[in-house]
Amino acid sequence: MDRRAQVPTRLFGVAMAGALAGALVLTGCGGQDNGPVTLRLVAADYGESADTSSKLYWDDVARRFEAANPGIEVDVEVASWTDIGKRVDELVRSGKSPDLLQTGGFADQAAADRLYNASDVLSLETQANIMESFSHAGQVLGTQYGIPFVSSSRVLFYNKAIFQKAGIAQPPATWNELKAAAEKIKAKVPGVTPYGLPLGPEEAPAESMLWTLSGGGSLSDDVGNYTIDSDKNQATFSWLRTNLVATGLTYPEPGKMNRTPVYSDFAAGKVAMLNGHPTLLRMATNGKIDFGTAPIPKKDGLAKTGSLGVADWMMAFKANGHKNEIRRFLSFVYGKENQLKFDETYNLLPVTQDAFDAMTADPKHADLKQFAAGLGNASFYPFGDPAWAEVSNRIKTGIGAAATAEPKPVLEDLQQAAVKEAARIRK
Repeated sequence: MDRRAQVPTRLFGVAMAGALAGALVLTGCGGQDNGPVTLRLVAADYGESADTSSKLYWDDVARRFEAANPGIEVDVEVASWTDIGKRVDELVRSGKSPDLLQTGGFADQAAADRLYNASDVLSLETQANIMESFSHAGQVLGTQYGIPFVSSSRVLFYNKAIFQKAGIAQPPATWNELKAAAEKIKAKVPGVTPYGLPLGPEEAPAESMLWTLSGGGSLSDDVGNYTIDSDKNQATFSWLRTNLVATGLTYPEPGKMNRTPVYSDFAAGKVAMLNGHPTLLRMATNGKIDFGTAPIPKKDGLAKTGSLGVADWMMAFKANGHKNEIRRFLSFVYGKENQLKFDETYNLLPVTQDAFDAMTADPKHADLKQFAAGLGNASFYPFGDPAWAEVSNRIKTGIGAAATAEPKPVLEDLQQAAVKEAARIRK
């Protein structure tokens, strides 16, 4: 991988410098194209059902923006996380490129030269308000293409009632403690999956990275080289397979289990433990589950390990030439009230300073502070690597096999594919 394309994989704290005061307002952003303009937005769905779909949020934002900006309409399409990549590829191939895409990565689109620079489509006020470290993580070769939209980290969720029935006094801090707790749950609380292990396409990159991190490894190193088949990762999946999967302490085929049904099972009292992001807070509360959270358990004998930090992204496509209209819309979207509404709806962390300050100061969001703290020592995907999108897709469909079969050949195949894809893109 070209080392100029590296992005930092560590975020050194969440309390970043405040936004620049006195930034310019949007009025200087320029005029719009002659005649009415329609912006096409494709966005990932953060909801679990039609009642919580992100389309409700985006439709409301679009309606209010259109009312304030006559002559600009916003066409919203929301797609599931498993389908959004394919959908965007279809639109681009058919000459119907979106103007805006909100999803989990940006480097592949930047490598294809489809995106505006972030500075082309963000007002100075909006640029100043986005937390610096997230903006930096949106860069490829020193130019920012990815515009951070939301962030989160992961913690261990556990069902307190199930723990009490199984005679477990506290959440596990190490792998061996997790195994012991899972064995007690299996023996004393029938009908419950002790540990929810979602290694299906929806969650495989996150869940696998959490396990490799807690085993002292990662999916890539600090300079962006892929390390999928490292000795530490092989040892991690060997432990996982031998101690949890083969002993019936997880779902029988974790490679087929997606995040949404596993989260739903936890919210229904059918799963005792799992790694979760902030959305699960709402689901578990709505399910009336008495739950607790704790740091991700780590391999016995390891010093403190970091959690997984996740940032999802907005990006602007050049194909339709709607730069000025995109700038107007993004200034509206990144306003504090709109950012807070999305983050509060889905229990996620803001990437804008004013929304972050408001949320962390509000007592009703005290349950999010543990996730914010997790970002202080978090590792991130190699967002700026154009190969990551394809590597991630392969991990989604392949790495689950490392939990049910011999891990070494599975991880080696994924590593070889990652190296090959990175070399192909460099040409």
